[in-house]
Amino acid sequence: MRPALLNPLFAPVATLPGVGPKMALLFDVLLGEPGRGARVLDLLFHLPHGVIDRSAKPRIAEAPLDTIVTLEVTVEEHRPGPPNRRAGPYRVIVADPTGSVALVFFHASQRRMEQLLPLGEKRWISGKLEQWDGRLQMVHPDRIVDAAGLAAMPAFEPVYGLTAGLGPRVVAKAASAALENLPDLPEWQDEAWMRARRLPTFAHALGDLHRPISAAALAPDVKARQRLAYDELLASQLALLLARQHMKKAAGRSQVGDGRIAGRIMAALPFSLTGAQTAALEDIRRDLATSERMLRLLQGDVGSGKTVVALLAMASVVESGRQAALMAPTEILSRQHYEKLKPLAEAAGLRTALLTGRDKGTSRRTTLEALAAGEIDILFGTHALFQEEVAFADLGMAVVDEQHRFGVHQRLALSRKGEAVDVLVMTATPIPRTLVLSYFGDMDVSVLREKPAGRQPIDTRIVPLDRLDEVVAGVGRAIAAGAQAYWVCPLVEENEELDLAAAQERFETLTRIFGPRVGLVHGQMKGKEKDAAMAAFAAGETSVLVATTVIEVGVDVPQATIMVIEHAEQFGLAQLHQLRGRVGRGSGKSSCLLLYRGPLGEVAKARLETMRRTEDGFEIAEEDLKLRGEGDVLGTRQSGMPGFRLAIPELHGELLQAARDDAKLALATDPDLAGERGQALRVLLYLFERDAAIRLLRAG
Repeated sequence: MRPALLNPLFAPVATLPGVGPKMALLFDVLLGEPGRGARVLDLLFHLPHGVIDRSAKPRIAEAPLDTIVTLEVTVEEHRPGPPNRRAGPYRVIVADPTGSVALVFFHASQRRMEQLLPLGEKRWISGKLEQWDGRLQMVHPDRIVDAAGLAAMPAFEPVYGLTAGLGPRVVAKAASAALENLPDLPEWQDEAWMRARRLPTFAHALGDLHRPISAAALAPDVKARQRLAYDELLASQLALLLARQHMKKAAGRSQVGDGRIAGRIMAALPFSLTGAQTAALEDIRRDLATSERMLRLLQGDVGSGKTVVALLAMASVVESGRQAALMAPTEILSRQHYEKLKPLAEAAGLRTALLTGRDKGTSRRTTLEALAAGEIDILFGTHALFQEEVAFADLGMAVVDEQHRFGVHQRLALSRKGEAVDVLVMTATPIPRTLVLSYFGDMDVSVLREKPAGRQPIDTRIVPLDRLDEVVAGVGRAIAAGAQAYWVCPLVEENEELDLAAAQERFETLTRIFGPRVGLVHGQMKGKEKDAAMAAFAAGETSVLVATTVIEVGVDVPQATIMVIEHAEQFGLAQLHQLRGRVGRGSGKSSCLLLYRGPLGEVAKARLETMRRTEDGFEIAEEDLKLRGEGDVLGTRQSGMPGFRLAIPELHGELLQAARDDAKLALATDPDLAGERGQALRVLLYLFERDAAIRLLRAG
């Protein structure tokens, strides 16, 4: 149960004074989530992103143009617009001893204007001063106040993210009311740490940010922002460590293979393992041998050989008499893993099967029966593996690919498909160190940084789109000499139909030039059509594969050596890196052409330059984090995985390590969070909605 003292924060925004039913609906649009309206807490965590400085109070003659200024003036004259044109401008002339300004209003009523700006009265007006037709003017001033209003007007005004119909002053007023309603919360931070860092209390930090006293008051490194970021990071690290503690507490089973199946797979491999692959495999086998359950992240760059490590790990589990499962986020990816690993697995005596949402009727029933009877050693599949009717005879290991698409609860769900299941999660998206700690802090980590022997560097070039004819001619010469090329079409505003139209058009253009040697694959094709198009490319029946990015171009075709990406400026770094990684997989020399339409913005230019400069996925990931922020890098914006609201991992990385150490120490000294600080930390977990961690505590 959430502590009662937090109830005012989880109450609807409509409970705040001044927020009526209509206004509450607008707050729901701005801050709510599907199935849940905006709460007081959402408003408090909706921090201002900027400040309007109204502190400058110059004389009119000295006032700078195109800048917000606050002027002390006397009202001299009203000039209503023509009587037959209500929309015409209504001007009010105001002055001080140094000059005059025309205040301009549209759709203004004369009665209202005369009340607001009575002739001969002194007023303070605040807004942007401009020059029009040689005269100073201010269109619709932000503020028109008398002496009492001036005393109440903040010199620095917070700027919030808004939605249509919700004005900045309404949000600021509601946030101020929320601050007044803030309950007296216990201090969950270590006092010595707070003193050393000179950090304010939680309540003071929120107050400092919602009521800024200068333009610099909202910088990520100010004490108030550091305090709130640290609170959120600590809640996150505590939750991850509690999940790990829960996982480790549940008894594991030692799974030691005799090496007979893994040995046969090694003998069949056309290459020897890299040092990084061997080290990762040793880590995994050491975990499997202990009586604690394994929870390990295998991080590898594109083409670093994660799937082979996973297969050898699964072979060790099967040698010990149990089953293994490999789950991928899309049907294409799970089918690719299955088709790539099946020949190796079956040659070594492993029985494999594939289960996806596409499987229906008799074939599905047959697979499920064989699985339950222990006649399948390794099952490949999608989310379908989570379904209730999927029952293993004795699942010993779950491998989850592209882990950032799944949350912590899904890791745990698959691990409940058997008794004491070991979990290995893999990602081909190199993740910056701070984000590994942020999202995968409950795991041990193995990293594959080396490329298998014989892999050639990829020659990456940035080419303007007006040289398209030269690129097409170059691809023509290459395919005439036996090469194969991917041609990736632009991302059109995340719109699948427009993406498809762009790909269809490029396919038709290239078919007119190269004839039937051009294939097409896109997200709206039926599964079998997709498979056929990919199989034709893999078999060399087509030389150019035109694709949209709705699907991952999940074919491993070592002989493909050219990657053309149209409108590369529209893609994120991680996507460009993943796409480029589709070539350079064989021993042939590969190239990647990034076609762009100029002029390029600063961010797009930085992305393309990074791609040209390096192939190191980890360096690219760090750069991507700087350019885009954590939610986009991990895909959390789309996946529903919790992102951070107050902490910015790329800017608060140093606090993250401290939060990690603090969480470890807190749990080492008080594993059940039962002491005085432990109880306060429970409040922190509820406040940042890490309730699942409290449930794990209770489950023991």
